[in-house]
Amino acid sequence: MMQRPLLSALLFLILCGAAYGRFISDQPRLVSDGVPSFLRLAEEEEETCDQTYGFMPCTSTAMGNLFLILVYGYLMFTAATYLSAGSELLLEILGPGIVGGLFLPILGALPDAMLILVSGMSGSVETAQSQVSVGMGLLAGSTVMLLTVIWGSCILVGKCDLQDNLAKDNQDTRAFSLTGYLLFHSSFVLRFCFSYHGCIGYEGSGVSTDIWTTYAGIIMAISVIPFIIVQFPQMLHYDSGRNLAVLIGLIVSASLLIAYCLYQVFQPWVQKRRLDYIKHRHVMSGILKHLKKRALGKLSTVDGLPNEEVLSKLFKAIDENSDGYLSHTDLRALIIGIQFNEVSLDHSDAVEKVMREFDTSQDSRIDLQEFIVGVGKWLEEAKTGNESNRAADSMKYIDDFHTQTKRDHFLLGVQSEEGEEGVENSAWTTVKAVLLLLLGTAIAAAFADPLVDSVQNFSNATKIPTFFISFIALPLATNSSEAVSAIIFASRKKLRSASLTFSELYGAVTMNNVLCLSVFLGLVYARGLVWDFSSEVLVILMVCIVMGVFASVRTTFPVWTSLVAFLLYPFSLALVYVLDFVFGWS
Repeated sequence: MMQRPLLSALLFLILCGAAYGRFISDQPRLVSDGVPSFLRLAEEEEETCDQTYGFMPCTSTAMGNLFLILVYGYLMFTAATYLSAGSELLLEILGPGIVGGLFLPILGALPDAMLILVSGMSGSVETAQSQVSVGMGLLAGSTVMLLTVIWGSCILVGKCDLQDNLAKDNQDTRAFSLTGYLLFHSSFVLRFCFSYHGCIGYEGSGVSTDIWTTYAGIIMAISVIPFIIVQFPQMLHYDSGRNLAVLIGLIVSASLLIAYCLYQVFQPWVQKRRLDYIKHRHVMSGILKHLKKRALGKLSTVDGLPNEEVLSKLFKAIDENSDGYLSHTDLRALIIGIQFNEVSLDHSDAVEKVMREFDTSQDSRIDLQEFIVGVGKWLEEAKTGNESNRAADSMKYIDDFHTQTKRDHFLLGVQSEEGEEGVENSAWTTVKAVLLLLLGTAIAAAFADPLVDSVQNFSNATKIPTFFISFIALPLATNSSEAVSAIIFASRKKLRSASLTFSELYGAVTMNNVLCLSVFLGLVYARGLVWDFSSEVLVILMVCIVMGVFASVRTTFPVWTSLVAFLLYPFSLALVYVLDFVFGWS
């Protein structure tokens, strides 16, 4: 496996060795020194190209540079593949936290960051200014491709049947159903729903993600703030403030990068706390539903207070030894008897939590009054957020609370908690991961500069702006491994795999907006370049905000949402062209 990039590089040198050549004229004339003219170089081919590093193949022809772009792009794709493979191995060994939060997001964005860096480092300021559009094209193209073509493809590949506005794992019987209906409790109008709240039905197919994916989408939308900052002087036609805006944007972008990495480090801890809370709600809703089923009356009175008569009878039924107190043994028998099949529950831990919440006297047992007060608090909490069912003579809010708890647990993405499997031969796996990371980094560093030069030369030969070449071609090289990985995960047709897929897409875009932009702004500020990318920034803002809002207000995406994503890609290209070449923004 590790020999492939070496063989690719060797093949590349063999095929490209003649790229730096000039045609020989066959005109029958003598030159001044008496050398036959058929050895004289043709005038139309006197234009030469600069060899990267002094020995890399180069050419001034369009077809030659297109070939070089394909070869260099493949090598950058190889680098991205090795970085991705090494990252996954390292994550299996060390798990999330510092590794998953600090190193892996940075490694994922490394090929893009290197291409952006070399695009503005070489040559004079004038040369850097002309080549830096390659970096901006890559930055915009990566963001747009991930959030449109790849995002939409993952919807189509990962779609499942929708039921109650949630995708059913591994159930795909409705083909490419784009239609559906949603009814709201508060309206008789038939319309689409942009949130799972308030919906009572949906027919069609699509993808559901967990709540953490929603947070990733919100973070992605927030990460565009530095772009807005650097655009302020141009929006206000204040040219003298451009350098200051670039510096402020650089500081904000670097700060957001640090904050995002810290969030990734502490996210597993936050997830665990959230899961513990949902498990507690499972116990609460399960016990309330069990009490409602066994009660010979309503648990609360018309005034909304606990029904002491009904609760007293339930207390006596739970108190197996009839000593007037509920012990740990009584609570354990109650919880085991309820059979919480939806969640992997530690019975002893659940008993301790119920005991702590009900036992206000802290004597390790619950008397009748403590039981009534505790159940009353739970009933009041269950009513919260169920305004339509808060009538005192109705106990339907208990069922609604239980249903919402199951939904919230499902949206956490942990409905099937699988045990962590240990990694065999972890020492060799660690060595292999490190070698893959080093190899991927070395390949990316070696071929980033030649790729940028080839794009610039191809632009010169074809008169196509470098932005459009880098916007379309370079993301295919640097993001292909992420795209393939995302589509493979989405094809598993499960909530957990879909959540991982879209979280990785949002995370990759976030790293583009903070890490890659930090590198870009650092180049602009350090070399005194001109920030003149209004149309490109507008495209990034438009796509990130539209898809970020999409991700933040809903957890289920019907198939029709993929059409929105797909249409954004050609619209983005057309928008840049119109703004730059029709309205003259650049």
